[in-house]
Amino acid sequence: MKEMLITRRVEFSASHVCRSSNLTDEQNEDVYGAESNPRGHGHNFVVEVTLAGEPNAATGMVYDLKKLKEILHREIVEPFDHRFLNFEAPPFDRVIPTPENLAIEIWNRVAPSFAQTPVRLHAVRVYETEDLYVDYFGTAA
Repeated sequence: MKEMLITRRVEFSASHVCRSSNLTDEQNEDVYGAESNPRGHGHNFVVEVTLAGEPNAATGMVYDLKKLKEILHREIVEPFDHRFLNFEAPPFDRVIPTPENLAIEIWNRVAPSFAQTPVRLHAVRVYETEDLYVDYFGTAA
C-alpha cells in the first residue's frame, strides 16, 4: 500500500510581539514592522498538523482522528489560546514568537505523541493571517 497524508486543523487566538532585545527600537521596526509594537497585537492562528502513514487494514485509517484532535487540543490550544505568548507561553518568554518559531515549537510539542506509533509527523503549518503561513518539516524533538 502507498503512504497517505492526513491533516487536522486547530485554531487559537493569541497576542504576541516580535522584538529582539539585541536591536534598537528603529531596527525592530525595520525588521518586524507593526509586529514590533511593544504593547503587542493579536491573531487568530490556524495550525495544520499533517501525519504520514499507511491506512490500518482493520480500521482503514492512517491514525485515529479523535486521538489526533485530543493531542492537538492538549499540546497547542490549551497552552496558547487566549494567551499573550511572550509572557504566558514558554519558550516565547525567551524566543521571539514569529510564525516560524511557533511552527518549530508546535512540532516539538506534538512529535513525541507519534514516536511509538506507525505514523510519522510530516509537517506543521501555521497561519498567522489568511495570506501568511509557514510550513515546517522538522525532526522529532
